[in-house]
Amino acid sequence: MQRLLGRLTALYRTTAVRLSAVYLLLFAACAAVLVFYVSSMSEGLLQQQMREAVGQEAEQIERIFDNNGMNGLLRTLERRARQPGANLYIIASPTGEVLAGNVASIQPGVLDTEGWTETPFRYQRYQEETRGTNRPMAYAQVNVLSNGLRILVGRDLGEPENFRKLVRQALMVALGVMGVGALAIWYLIGRNALKRMDRMSDASQRIMAGDLSQRLPTSGSGDEFDRLSESLNTMLGRIEKLGEGLKQVSDNIAHDLKTPLTRLRNKAEAALAGGDGADHRAALEEMIGESDQLIRTFNALLMISRVEAGQAPAEMSAVDISGIAHDSAELYEPVAEDCGLKFTTDIADGIEVKGNRELVGQALGNLIDNAIKYAEGSGGEPDIRISLARRDNEVVLAVADSGPGVPEDKYGDVVERFVRLDASRSKPGTGLGLSLVGAVMEMHHGRLELDATHPDRENNRGLTVRMVFPVLPD
Repeated sequence: MQRLLGRLTALYRTTAVRLSAVYLLLFAACAAVLVFYVSSMSEGLLQQQMREAVGQEAEQIERIFDNNGMNGLLRTLERRARQPGANLYIIASPTGEVLAGNVASIQPGVLDTEGWTETPFRYQRYQEETRGTNRPMAYAQVNVLSNGLRILVGRDLGEPENFRKLVRQALMVALGVMGVGALAIWYLIGRNALKRMDRMSDASQRIMAGDLSQRLPTSGSGDEFDRLSESLNTMLGRIEKLGEGLKQVSDNIAHDLKTPLTRLRNKAEAALAGGDGADHRAALEEMIGESDQLIRTFNALLMISRVEAGQAPAEMSAVDISGIAHDSAELYEPVAEDCGLKFTTDIADGIEVKGNRELVGQALGNLIDNAIKYAEGSGGEPDIRISLARRDNEVVLAVADSGPGVPEDKYGDVVERFVRLDASRSKPGTGLGLSLVGAVMEMHHGRLELDATHPDRENNRGLTVRMVFPVLPD
């Protein structure tokens, strides 16, 4: 018993159960008001119809007396009084003494006033033993004939009273059934809500214990619990991704920065070991170059972390991506020509996207820098090509080169931090360029696509990197 009470108390504390209780009480109140209103209106309508029917019958009886006299009146009342469910009929003297009819006695004073009785009165039929307050009640029409006799035509109140009792009984039964059903629904909804909360609590405990791969359960109904779980799962996915990125960065720093730091130490040691001033100067210049490379690496890591954490240095706004593409092409075209590369553009004008101008420019610069670094001449075709165009509901900014390309099975790897397919590390770089571009595209709710520039070739297939942005809404 104590456990059941505790369970019911826990159910009542849930929002769903409390809302169910409020809706139940509100519906019950509205239903009661509606039923009482309908029953009162129906009772009033029945009384109005009864009054009209009694008045019409009283006028008929009075016309029968005028046309057929007293004998015709007595025969008519005797015939109607024997019918099932007959009305009340009385012929009384001018003093109120009952002379004929199907009523043995009547409440005093009813026959004194001509017209419709405004209040119900008590009466007793022949061969009925009811007395006092148990006697039935009725309404009636009293007419005075030309000879002074009084005619009463009335109707018992049992029919409206029975209707009112029937309505009240139906109301009680309906409210009872509704109450039982509401309690059952209340219990089921609350029990289901508690089970779902328990599952969410268990998943939360595992997550707090360090298992970030756990997700809050969803039922697939799309209710508020599912929407909350989906939002939290999205947040957990982002936290897990950031945690994995942090771990990966730590591992990569330990692995990829060890070599330049070792070289830096060896150069410093060699400079200290001896040599003239020229050797010392050359060693210092090499150390400065290594230090600059380390600084660029840490700056790139810092920028990627800020972008992935949503801490961009500027807010998102409408930016002219056509202008960014033109500016970047103008900046890098001389560099490409100095490297003996052909440089072409196909940039549509007047295209805008919602984004961060600095980050988009830096991402595009990384792609062009990579293209210049790895491009190779190939049969007189353009070595580097920058294009910008609309595609359905997207804006595509692409950088294509005719270099050695990237195997399709490595597309997912090259966007990771410190991943470089050049095993000999013959090209300068940190392996963070595409990682930054990927983080920028994720921040802009876009995506990064990689494809072969010349898929029909066996060698120098090239690489095309597309930055796909959503179209700026009107």
